[in-house]
Amino acid sequence: MADSLGTRLNGRQLLTRILAARLVLEKTLDPSEKRVGILLPPTAGAAIVNAALALMGRVAVNLNYTSSQSILETCIERAGIRHVISSPTFLSRIELEVGDFLLDAADLRKRLTTLQKIQAWSEATLMPLSLLERHLGLGTIQPDDVLTIIFTSGSTGDPKGVVLSIENVGSNVRAISDLLHLSPADTALGVLPFFHSYGYTTALWVPLMLEPAVVYHTNPLDAKVVGKLARDYHATVLMATPTFLRTYIRRTEPDDFSTLEVVFGAAEKLTTDVTDAFEEKFGVRPREAYGATELSPLVAANVPPSRHVPGRAIDAREGTVGKPILGCTAKITEREGFDELPIGEEGLLWIHGPNVMQGYLDRDDLTKQVIHEGWYRTGDIAKLDTDGFITITGRQSRFSKIGGEMVPHMLIEEAVNTILGATDGELLAVVTAVPHAAKGERLVVLSMEHLANPQKICRELAQSGLPNLWIPSSDSFTKIEELPVLGSGKLDLRKINEIAKGLFCDNSDTE
Repeated sequence: MADSLGTRLNGRQLLTRILAARLVLEKTLDPSEKRVGILLPPTAGAAIVNAALALMGRVAVNLNYTSSQSILETCIERAGIRHVISSPTFLSRIELEVGDFLLDAADLRKRLTTLQKIQAWSEATLMPLSLLERHLGLGTIQPDDVLTIIFTSGSTGDPKGVVLSIENVGSNVRAISDLLHLSPADTALGVLPFFHSYGYTTALWVPLMLEPAVVYHTNPLDAKVVGKLARDYHATVLMATPTFLRTYIRRTEPDDFSTLEVVFGAAEKLTTDVTDAFEEKFGVRPREAYGATELSPLVAANVPPSRHVPGRAIDAREGTVGKPILGCTAKITEREGFDELPIGEEGLLWIHGPNVMQGYLDRDDLTKQVIHEGWYRTGDIAKLDTDGFITITGRQSRFSKIGGEMVPHMLIEEAVNTILGATDGELLAVVTAVPHAAKGERLVVLSMEHLANPQKICRELAQSGLPNLWIPSSDSFTKIEELPVLGSGKLDLRKINEIAKGLFCDNSDTE
Protein backbone atom coordinates (compact mmCIF):
# COMPACT_ATOMS: atom_id res chain seq x y z
CA MET A 1 0.00 0.00 0.00
CA ALA A 2 1.34 3.41 -0.98
CA ASP A 3 0.11 6.96 -1.49
CA SER A 4 1.17 10.26 -3.02
CA LEU A 5 2.17 11.57 0.43
CA GLY A 6 5.19 9.27 0.40
CA THR A 7 3.84 6.32 2.39
CA ARG A 8 4.92 2.92 1.12
CA LEU A 9 4.12 -0.22 3.10
CA ASN A 10 4.50 -3.94 2.53
CA GLY A 11 1.88 -6.33 3.90
CA ARG A 12 3.49 -6.82 7.30
CA GLN A 13 4.12 -3.10 7.78
CA LEU A 14 0.51 -2.39 6.85
CA LEU A 15 -0.81 -4.94 9.33
CA THR A 16 1.48 -3.55 12.02
CA ARG A 17 0.13 -0.04 11.49
CA ILE A 18 -3.47 -1.24 11.50
CA LEU A 19 -2.92 -3.07 14.79
CA ALA A 20 -1.14 -0.03 16.25
CA ALA A 21 -4.02 2.23 15.22
CA ARG A 22 -6.41 -0.21 16.87
CA LEU A 23 -4.51 0.00 20.16
CA VAL A 24 -4.56 3.82 20.17
CA LEU A 25 -8.23 4.02 19.21
CA GLU A 26 -9.20 1.48 21.89
CA LYS A 27 -7.62 3.78 24.48
CA THR A 28 -9.18 6.91 22.96
CA LEU A 29 -12.77 5.91 22.17
CA ASP A 30 -15.37 5.12 24.79
CA PRO A 31 -16.52 1.46 24.69
CA SER A 32 -20.07 2.66 24.01
CA GLU A 33 -18.94 4.65 20.97
CA LYS A 34 -19.98 2.32 18.16
CA ARG A 35 -19.91 4.77 15.23
CA VAL A 36 -16.88 6.86 14.37
CA GLY A 37 -16.70 9.55 11.71
CA ILE A 38 -13.79 9.79 9.27
CA LEU A 39 -13.18 12.92 7.22
CA LEU A 40 -10.04 12.15 5.24
CA PRO A 41 -9.13 11.85 1.55
CA PRO A 42 -8.04 8.48 0.13
CA THR A 43 -4.61 7.82 1.64
CA ALA A 44 -2.86 4.96 3.36
CA GLY A 45 -3.70 6.63 6.68
CA ALA A 46 -7.43 6.72 5.90
CA ALA A 47 -7.34 3.05 4.87
CA ILE A 48 -5.53 2.12 8.09
CA VAL A 49 -8.10 3.92 10.25
CA ASN A 50 -10.99 2.21 8.45
CA ALA A 51 -9.37 -1.21 8.87
CA ALA A 52 -8.58 -0.60 12.56
CA LEU A 53 -12.17 0.37 13.30
CA ALA A 54 -13.41 -2.77 11.55
CA LEU A 55 -11.12 -4.95 13.70
CA MET A 56 -12.58 -3.23 16.76
CA GLY A 57 -16.14 -3.97 15.67
CA ARG A 58 -16.84 -0.23 15.33
CA VAL A 59 -18.78 1.29 12.43
CA ALA A 60 -16.80 3.64 10.20
CA VAL A 61 -18.76 6.57 8.80
CA ASN A 62 -16.70 8.17 6.02
CA LEU A 63 -18.14 11.65 5.66
CA ASN A 64 -18.44 13.53 2.38
CA TYR A 65 -15.89 16.36 2.33
CA THR A 66 -17.43 17.86 -0.81
CA SER A 67 -20.76 18.49 0.93
CA SER A 68 -21.94 21.69 2.53
CA GLN A 69 -21.38 22.45 6.23
CA SER A 70 -25.08 21.98 7.00
CA ILE A 71 -25.25 18.55 5.32
CA LEU A 72 -22.08 17.47 7.11
CA GLU A 73 -23.59 18.46 10.45
CA THR A 74 -26.82 16.63 9.61
CA CYS A 75 -24.92 13.43 8.83
CA ILE A 76 -22.91 13.66 12.07
CA GLU A 77 -26.10 14.15 14.07
CA ARG A 78 -28.06 11.36 12.38
CA ALA A 79 -25.26 8.83 12.79
CA GLY A 80 -24.87 9.73 16.47
CA ILE A 81 -21.17 10.38 15.94
CA ARG A 82 -19.14 11.63 18.91
CA HIS A 83 -15.75 11.85 17.19
CA VAL A 84 -14.60 12.61 13.65
CA ILE A 85 -11.07 11.55 12.75
CA SER A 86 -9.64 14.23 10.48
CA SER A 87 -6.84 16.74 10.06
CA PRO A 88 -7.05 20.49 10.85
CA THR A 89 -4.97 21.20 7.74
CA PHE A 90 -7.34 19.18 5.56
CA LEU A 91 -10.41 20.78 7.16
CA SER A 92 -8.97 24.22 6.46
CA ARG A 93 -8.38 23.30 2.83
CA ILE A 94 -11.93 22.02 2.27
CA GLU A 95 -13.45 24.84 4.36
CA LEU A 96 -15.43 22.59 6.69
CA GLU A 97 -15.55 22.44 10.48
CA VAL A 98 -16.28 19.64 12.93
CA GLY A 99 -15.66 21.60 16.13
CA ASP A 100 -15.37 19.56 19.30
CA PHE A 101 -15.98 16.33 17.38
CA LEU A 102 -12.43 16.48 15.98
CA LEU A 103 -9.93 13.73 16.67
CA ASP A 104 -6.73 14.94 15.02
CA ALA A 105 -5.18 12.04 13.07
CA ALA A 106 -1.67 13.45 13.67
CA ASP A 107 -2.34 13.68 17.39
CA LEU A 108 -3.51 10.06 17.46
CA ARG A 109 -0.17 9.00 15.97
CA LYS A 110 1.64 10.92 18.70
CA ARG A 111 -0.33 9.04 21.38
CA LEU A 112 1.18 5.73 20.23
CA THR A 113 3.54 4.57 22.99
CA THR A 114 6.70 2.53 22.57
CA LEU A 115 5.03 -0.39 24.33
CA GLN A 116 2.10 -0.24 21.90
CA LYS A 117 4.50 -0.19 18.95
CA ILE A 118 6.22 -3.31 20.27
CA GLN A 119 2.88 -5.01 20.87
CA ALA A 120 1.62 -4.20 17.35
CA TRP A 121 4.88 -5.42 15.79
CA SER A 122 4.78 -8.63 17.81
CA GLU A 123 1.17 -9.34 16.89
CA ALA A 124 1.85 -8.74 13.18
CA THR A 125 5.20 -10.56 13.04
CA LEU A 126 5.35 -13.28 15.68
CA MET A 127 1.79 -14.30 16.47
CA PRO A 128 0.31 -17.15 14.34
CA LEU A 129 -2.71 -16.02 12.34
CA SER A 130 -5.17 -18.31 14.16
CA LEU A 131 -3.96 -17.02 17.52
CA LEU A 132 -4.11 -13.40 16.31
CA GLU A 133 -7.71 -13.89 15.20
CA ARG A 134 -8.64 -15.23 18.65
CA HIS A 135 -6.67 -12.45 20.34
CA LEU A 136 -8.61 -9.82 18.36
CA GLY A 137 -11.93 -11.55 19.02
CA LEU A 138 -12.72 -11.83 15.33
CA GLY A 139 -14.71 -14.99 15.95
CA THR A 140 -17.44 -12.90 17.57
CA ILE A 141 -17.94 -10.78 14.45
CA GLN A 142 -20.94 -11.91 12.40
CA PRO A 143 -21.63 -11.41 8.65
CA ASP A 144 -24.68 -9.27 9.40
CA ASP A 145 -22.77 -6.93 11.72
CA VAL A 146 -22.73 -3.36 10.42
CA LEU A 147 -19.47 -2.43 8.73
CA THR A 148 -20.21 1.10 7.56
CA ILE A 149 -22.83 3.78 7.06
CA ILE A 150 -22.60 5.74 3.83
CA PHE A 151 -24.73 8.83 3.39
CA THR A 152 -26.43 9.40 0.09
CA SER A 153 -28.91 12.06 -1.02
CA GLY A 154 -32.30 10.83 -2.13
CA SER A 155 -34.75 12.55 -4.43
CA THR A 156 -35.35 15.28 -1.85
CA GLY A 157 -31.65 15.95 -1.30
CA ASP A 158 -32.08 14.88 2.32
CA PRO A 159 -29.08 12.70 3.31
CA LYS A 160 -29.97 9.09 4.08
CA GLY A 161 -27.62 6.76 5.89
CA VAL A 162 -27.19 3.51 3.97
CA VAL A 163 -26.36 0.74 6.43
CA LEU A 164 -24.02 -1.87 4.92
CA SER A 165 -23.01 -5.07 6.67
CA ILE A 166 -19.79 -7.05 6.51
CA GLU A 167 -21.52 -9.53 4.21
CA ASN A 168 -22.87 -6.75 1.97
CA VAL A 169 -19.39 -5.43 1.22
CA GLY A 170 -17.75 -8.85 1.42
CA SER A 171 -20.07 -10.28 -1.22
CA ASN A 172 -19.09 -7.43 -3.54
CA VAL A 173 -15.40 -8.13 -2.98
CA ARG A 174 -15.93 -11.85 -3.74
CA ALA A 175 -17.78 -10.91 -6.92
CA ILE A 176 -14.97 -8.59 -8.03
CA SER A 177 -12.49 -11.41 -7.41
CA ASP A 178 -14.63 -13.72 -9.56
CA LEU A 179 -14.77 -11.13 -12.35
CA LEU A 180 -11.20 -9.83 -12.43
CA HIS A 181 -9.00 -12.60 -10.92
CA LEU A 182 -6.77 -10.06 -9.22
CA SER A 183 -3.29 -11.21 -8.21
CA PRO A 184 -0.15 -9.86 -6.46
CA ALA A 185 0.98 -8.71 -9.91
CA ASP A 186 -1.87 -6.15 -9.95
CA THR A 187 -1.70 -2.62 -8.60
CA ALA A 188 -4.85 -0.55 -8.31
CA LEU A 189 -5.01 3.23 -8.54
CA GLY A 190 -6.99 4.36 -5.50
CA VAL A 191 -8.40 7.71 -6.59
CA LEU A 192 -12.02 7.35 -5.47
CA PRO A 193 -13.08 8.78 -2.08
CA PHE A 194 -14.11 6.39 0.66
CA PHE A 195 -17.30 8.36 1.37
CA HIS A 196 -18.56 7.08 -2.00
CA SER A 197 -19.55 3.39 -1.91
CA TYR A 198 -17.75 2.81 -5.22
CA GLY A 199 -14.49 3.96 -3.64
CA TYR A 200 -15.21 2.36 -0.27
CA THR A 201 -15.55 -1.12 -1.73
CA THR A 202 -13.17 -1.07 -4.70
CA ALA A 203 -10.38 1.22 -3.46
CA LEU A 204 -10.43 0.23 0.23
CA TRP A 205 -11.68 -3.32 0.82
CA VAL A 206 -10.67 -4.95 -2.46
CA PRO A 207 -6.95 -4.23 -1.80
CA LEU A 208 -7.31 -5.11 1.90
CA MET A 209 -9.09 -8.43 1.29
CA LEU A 210 -7.58 -9.56 -2.01
CA GLU A 211 -4.02 -9.68 -3.34
CA PRO A 212 -3.42 -6.51 -5.39
CA ALA A 213 -1.36 -3.59 -4.20
CA VAL A 214 -2.90 -0.12 -4.16
CA VAL A 215 -1.57 3.42 -4.50
CA TYR A 216 -3.75 6.31 -3.33
CA HIS A 217 -4.05 9.93 -4.34
CA THR A 218 -6.18 12.54 -2.62
CA ASN A 219 -7.69 14.14 -5.72
CA PRO A 220 -8.85 12.09 -8.73
CA LEU A 221 -8.75 15.20 -10.94
CA ASP A 222 -4.98 15.71 -10.47
CA ALA A 223 -4.36 14.01 -13.79
CA LYS A 224 -0.61 14.63 -13.84
CA VAL A 225 -0.08 13.18 -10.35
CA VAL A 226 -2.39 10.21 -11.02
CA GLY A 227 -0.47 9.53 -14.24
CA LYS A 228 2.89 9.67 -12.46
CA LEU A 229 1.69 7.28 -9.76
CA ALA A 230 0.40 4.89 -12.42
CA ARG A 231 3.77 4.99 -14.18
CA ASP A 232 5.89 4.71 -11.03
CA TYR A 233 3.88 1.83 -9.55
CA HIS A 234 3.02 0.06 -12.84
CA ALA A 235 -0.70 0.31 -12.17
CA THR A 236 -2.89 -2.31 -13.86
CA VAL A 237 -6.35 -1.43 -12.48
CA LEU A 238 -8.22 1.88 -12.59
CA MET A 239 -11.70 2.26 -11.13
CA ALA A 240 -13.04 5.69 -12.05
CA THR A 241 -16.01 7.64 -13.30
CA PRO A 242 -16.41 8.80 -16.91
CA THR A 243 -15.84 12.37 -15.69
CA PHE A 244 -12.43 11.41 -14.35
CA LEU A 245 -11.62 9.43 -17.50
CA ARG A 246 -12.29 12.54 -19.60
CA THR A 247 -9.81 14.46 -17.45
CA TYR A 248 -7.15 11.79 -17.97
CA ILE A 249 -7.76 11.79 -21.73
CA ARG A 250 -7.03 15.52 -21.81
CA ARG A 251 -4.20 15.81 -19.30
CA THR A 252 -2.40 12.49 -18.80
CA GLU A 253 0.50 11.39 -20.98
CA PRO A 254 -0.05 8.17 -23.00
CA ASP A 255 2.94 6.40 -21.45
CA ASP A 256 1.64 7.02 -17.93
CA PHE A 257 -1.19 4.51 -18.41
CA SER A 258 0.77 2.06 -20.54
CA THR A 259 0.50 -0.76 -17.96
CA LEU A 260 -3.26 -0.50 -17.40
CA GLU A 261 -5.20 -3.68 -18.16
CA VAL A 262 -8.52 -3.05 -16.40
CA VAL A 263 -10.35 0.27 -16.58
CA PHE A 264 -13.92 0.82 -15.40
CA GLY A 265 -16.16 3.83 -15.82
CA ALA A 266 -19.09 3.71 -13.42
CA ALA A 267 -21.34 5.90 -11.23
CA GLU A 268 -22.60 7.65 -14.39
CA LYS A 269 -23.21 6.66 -18.00
CA LEU A 270 -20.09 5.67 -19.93
CA THR A 271 -20.44 7.01 -23.46
CA THR A 272 -18.83 5.67 -26.62
CA ASP A 273 -16.91 8.88 -27.21
CA VAL A 274 -15.11 8.40 -23.88
CA THR A 275 -14.32 4.73 -24.45
CA ASP A 276 -13.07 5.43 -27.99
CA ALA A 277 -10.91 8.39 -26.95
CA PHE A 278 -9.44 6.59 -23.93
CA GLU A 279 -8.62 3.49 -25.98
CA GLU A 280 -7.07 5.55 -28.77
CA LYS A 281 -4.77 7.38 -26.35
CA PHE A 282 -3.92 4.66 -23.82
CA GLY A 283 -4.52 1.38 -25.66
CA VAL A 284 -7.06 -0.04 -23.21
CA ARG A 285 -10.83 0.25 -23.55
CA PRO A 286 -12.84 1.22 -20.44
CA ARG A 287 -15.72 -1.05 -19.49
CA GLU A 288 -19.01 0.00 -17.98
CA ALA A 289 -20.30 -1.22 -14.63
CA TYR A 290 -23.46 -0.43 -12.71
CA GLY A 291 -24.40 -0.14 -9.09
CA ALA A 292 -25.94 1.86 -6.27
CA THR A 293 -24.88 2.77 -2.75
CA GLU A 294 -27.75 0.62 -1.45
CA LEU A 295 -26.21 -2.36 -3.28
CA SER A 296 -22.70 -2.12 -1.79
CA PRO A 297 -22.45 -0.86 -4.66
CA LEU A 298 -21.73 -3.24 -7.56
CA VAL A 299 -24.63 -4.92 -9.38
CA ALA A 300 -23.35 -5.67 -12.87
CA ALA A 301 -20.16 -5.28 -14.90
CA ASN A 302 -18.64 -5.95 -18.30
CA VAL A 303 -15.47 -8.02 -17.94
CA PRO A 304 -12.40 -6.61 -19.74
CA PRO A 305 -10.89 -8.91 -22.42
CA SER A 306 -7.66 -9.23 -20.41
CA ARG A 307 -9.61 -10.91 -17.58
CA HIS A 308 -11.96 -13.09 -19.62
CA VAL A 309 -11.55 -16.78 -18.80
CA PRO A 310 -11.53 -18.96 -21.95
CA GLY A 311 -14.47 -21.33 -21.96
CA ARG A 312 -16.68 -19.04 -19.91
CA ALA A 313 -19.85 -17.60 -21.40
CA ILE A 314 -19.72 -14.17 -23.00
CA ASP A 315 -19.23 -11.64 -20.19
CA ALA A 316 -19.10 -8.25 -21.94
CA ARG A 317 -21.43 -6.44 -24.32
CA GLU A 318 -21.04 -2.75 -25.16
CA GLY A 319 -24.15 -0.65 -24.72
CA THR A 320 -25.09 -2.63 -21.63
CA VAL A 321 -23.87 -2.37 -18.05
CA GLY A 322 -23.00 -6.05 -18.02
CA LYS A 323 -24.42 -9.15 -16.37
CA PRO A 324 -25.40 -9.36 -12.68
CA ILE A 325 -22.43 -10.20 -10.46
CA LEU A 326 -21.89 -13.41 -8.52
CA GLY A 327 -24.85 -14.13 -6.20
CA CYS A 328 -26.92 -11.29 -7.64
CA THR A 329 -30.22 -11.59 -9.57
CA ALA A 330 -32.02 -8.97 -11.65
CA LYS A 331 -35.63 -8.76 -12.78
CA ILE A 332 -37.76 -6.24 -14.66
CA THR A 333 -41.29 -5.37 -13.52
CA GLU A 334 -44.01 -2.98 -14.53
CA ARG A 335 -43.17 0.59 -13.54
CA GLU A 336 -46.06 0.59 -11.10
CA GLY A 337 -46.53 -2.76 -9.42
CA PHE A 338 -44.64 -6.02 -9.03
CA ASP A 339 -45.61 -8.07 -12.10
CA GLU A 340 -42.47 -9.32 -13.85
CA LEU A 341 -42.07 -8.49 -17.53
CA PRO A 342 -40.77 -10.76 -20.32
CA ILE A 343 -37.18 -10.63 -21.55
CA GLY A 344 -36.56 -7.59 -23.74
CA GLU A 345 -39.32 -5.39 -22.34
CA GLU A 346 -38.50 -2.14 -20.57
CA GLY A 347 -39.56 -1.68 -17.00
CA LEU A 348 -38.39 -1.08 -13.46
CA LEU A 349 -35.14 -2.82 -12.47
CA TRP A 350 -35.06 -4.81 -9.23
CA ILE A 351 -32.01 -6.48 -7.66
CA HIS A 352 -31.80 -9.37 -5.20
CA GLY A 353 -28.66 -10.71 -3.55
CA PRO A 354 -26.27 -10.53 -0.59
CA ASN A 355 -25.29 -6.99 -1.63
CA VAL A 356 -28.72 -5.50 -0.77
CA MET A 357 -28.29 -3.07 2.13
CA GLN A 358 -29.66 -3.68 5.60
CA GLY A 359 -31.70 -0.50 5.25
CA TYR A 360 -31.66 3.25 5.74
CA LEU A 361 -30.43 4.40 9.15
CA ASP A 362 -33.41 4.87 11.50
CA ARG A 363 -35.77 5.15 8.51
CA ASP A 364 -37.80 1.96 8.24
CA ASP A 365 -40.41 3.91 6.29
CA LEU A 366 -37.94 4.74 3.52
CA THR A 367 -36.48 1.23 3.59
CA LYS A 368 -39.92 -0.30 2.98
CA GLN A 369 -40.34 1.96 -0.05
CA VAL A 370 -37.34 0.44 -1.82
CA ILE A 371 -37.03 -3.13 -0.49
CA HIS A 372 -39.83 -5.62 -1.14
CA GLU A 373 -39.42 -9.27 -0.12
CA GLY A 374 -35.64 -8.91 -0.30
CA TRP A 375 -35.64 -7.20 -3.71
CA TYR A 376 -34.23 -3.67 -4.05
CA ARG A 377 -36.12 -1.23 -6.25
CA THR A 378 -33.40 0.67 -8.13
CA GLY A 379 -35.57 3.43 -9.61
CA ASP A 380 -33.91 2.78 -12.97
CA ILE A 381 -35.74 1.80 -16.15
CA ALA A 382 -33.99 -1.09 -17.87
CA LYS A 383 -34.34 -4.25 -19.92
CA LEU A 384 -32.71 -7.68 -19.88
CA ASP A 385 -31.60 -9.58 -22.97
CA THR A 386 -31.58 -13.34 -23.47
CA ASP A 387 -27.95 -13.60 -22.29
CA GLY A 388 -28.71 -11.78 -19.04
CA PHE A 389 -27.10 -8.42 -19.89
CA ILE A 390 -28.75 -5.33 -18.39
CA THR A 391 -29.36 -2.20 -20.46
CA ILE A 392 -30.29 0.97 -18.56
CA THR A 393 -32.71 3.03 -20.65
CA GLY A 394 -33.77 5.77 -18.23
CA ARG A 395 -34.16 6.97 -14.66
CA GLN A 396 -37.43 7.05 -12.80
CA SER A 397 -36.27 8.78 -9.65
CA ARG A 398 -35.98 12.55 -9.55
CA PHE A 399 -32.25 12.87 -9.34
CA SER A 400 -29.35 12.98 -11.75
CA LYS A 401 -25.88 11.48 -11.65
CA ILE A 402 -23.48 14.26 -12.62
CA GLY A 403 -19.77 13.68 -12.18
CA GLY A 404 -20.58 10.57 -10.17
CA GLU A 405 -22.54 12.57 -7.57
CA MET A 406 -26.26 12.37 -6.86
CA VAL A 407 -27.94 15.69 -7.68
CA PRO A 408 -31.53 16.03 -6.37
CA HIS A 409 -33.96 17.83 -8.65
CA MET A 410 -36.50 18.65 -5.93
CA LEU A 411 -34.13 20.60 -3.70
CA ILE A 412 -32.99 22.74 -6.64
CA GLU A 413 -36.61 23.12 -7.72
CA GLU A 414 -37.60 24.36 -4.29
CA ALA A 415 -34.80 26.93 -4.30
CA VAL A 416 -35.69 28.17 -7.81
CA ASN A 417 -39.37 28.53 -6.90
CA THR A 418 -38.48 30.46 -3.75
CA ILE A 419 -36.39 32.87 -5.83
CA LEU A 420 -39.30 33.26 -8.28
CA GLY A 421 -41.60 34.19 -5.40
CA ALA A 422 -43.75 31.07 -5.27
CA THR A 423 -45.90 30.76 -2.14
CA ASP A 424 -47.93 28.06 -0.43
CA GLY A 425 -46.41 25.23 -2.41
CA GLU A 426 -47.09 26.93 -5.74
CA LEU A 427 -44.96 25.52 -8.55
CA LEU A 428 -43.73 28.08 -11.06
CA ALA A 429 -40.79 26.06 -12.38
CA VAL A 430 -39.65 22.47 -12.53
CA VAL A 431 -36.16 20.98 -12.72
CA THR A 432 -35.31 18.03 -14.93
CA ALA A 433 -32.27 16.77 -16.83
CA VAL A 434 -31.26 15.90 -20.39
CA PRO A 435 -28.34 13.82 -21.67
CA HIS A 436 -24.98 15.61 -21.88
CA ALA A 437 -21.89 14.19 -23.57
CA ALA A 438 -19.38 15.58 -21.09
CA LYS A 439 -21.24 15.47 -17.77
CA GLY A 440 -23.57 12.54 -18.32
CA GLU A 441 -26.60 14.71 -17.59
CA ARG A 442 -27.38 18.43 -17.75
CA LEU A 443 -29.80 20.14 -15.37
CA VAL A 444 -32.47 22.31 -17.03
CA VAL A 445 -35.27 24.49 -15.64
CA LEU A 446 -38.68 24.77 -17.27
CA SER A 447 -40.55 27.81 -15.97
CA MET A 448 -44.00 29.31 -16.48
CA GLU A 449 -42.46 32.69 -15.69
CA HIS A 450 -40.45 34.71 -18.18
CA LEU A 451 -36.90 34.71 -16.83
CA ALA A 452 -35.25 37.91 -17.97
CA ASN A 453 -32.10 37.34 -15.96
CA PRO A 454 -31.16 33.64 -15.46
CA GLN A 455 -27.66 34.71 -14.38
CA LYS A 456 -29.18 36.43 -11.35
CA ILE A 457 -31.07 33.25 -10.43
CA CYS A 458 -27.84 31.25 -10.67
CA ARG A 459 -26.09 33.73 -8.37
CA GLU A 460 -28.94 33.52 -5.85
CA LEU A 461 -28.85 29.71 -5.97
CA ALA A 462 -25.13 29.84 -5.17
CA GLN A 463 -25.76 32.30 -2.35
CA SER A 464 -28.42 29.97 -0.91
CA GLY A 465 -25.69 27.40 -0.24
CA LEU A 466 -26.33 24.92 -3.04
CA PRO A 467 -23.17 23.13 -4.27
CA ASN A 468 -21.90 24.34 -7.64
CA LEU A 469 -22.68 20.94 -9.16
CA TRP A 470 -26.36 21.48 -8.34
CA ILE A 471 -26.68 24.86 -10.06
CA PRO A 472 -27.95 24.82 -13.68
CA SER A 473 -26.01 26.92 -16.17
CA SER A 474 -27.60 30.26 -17.09
CA ASP A 475 -28.46 28.98 -20.59
CA SER A 476 -30.39 26.02 -19.14
CA PHE A 477 -33.56 28.02 -18.32
CA THR A 478 -36.55 28.30 -20.64
CA LYS A 479 -40.21 29.33 -20.52
CA ILE A 480 -43.11 26.96 -21.17
CA GLU A 481 -46.83 27.74 -21.17
CA GLU A 482 -47.82 25.24 -18.48
CA LEU A 483 -46.40 22.40 -16.43
CA PRO A 484 -47.83 19.04 -17.59
CA VAL A 485 -49.62 17.06 -14.90
CA LEU A 486 -51.17 13.61 -14.64
CA GLY A 487 -54.79 12.95 -13.86
CA SER A 488 -53.84 12.52 -10.23
CA GLY A 489 -52.54 16.09 -10.18
CA LYS A 490 -48.92 14.97 -9.92
CA LEU A 491 -46.32 16.29 -12.31
CA ASP A 492 -46.04 14.28 -15.52
CA LEU A 493 -42.30 13.73 -15.22
CA ARG A 494 -42.07 11.77 -18.45
CA LYS A 495 -43.74 14.56 -20.42
CA ILE A 496 -41.55 17.17 -18.71
CA ASN A 497 -38.46 15.22 -19.72
CA GLU A 498 -39.70 14.93 -23.31
CA ILE A 499 -40.24 18.70 -23.49
CA ALA A 500 -36.78 19.33 -22.06
CA LYS A 501 -35.13 16.99 -24.55
CA GLY A 502 -36.94 18.69 -27.42
CA LEU A 503 -35.72 22.10 -26.28
CA PHE A 504 -32.19 21.33 -25.15
CA CYS A 505 -30.85 18.08 -26.59
CA ASP A 506 -29.75 19.51 -29.92
CA ASN A 507 -27.05 21.57 -28.22
CA SER A 508 -26.58 19.77 -24.89
CA ASP A 509 -23.65 17.77 -26.20
CA THR A 510 -21.60 20.87 -26.81
CA GLU A 511 -22.45 22.98 -23.82
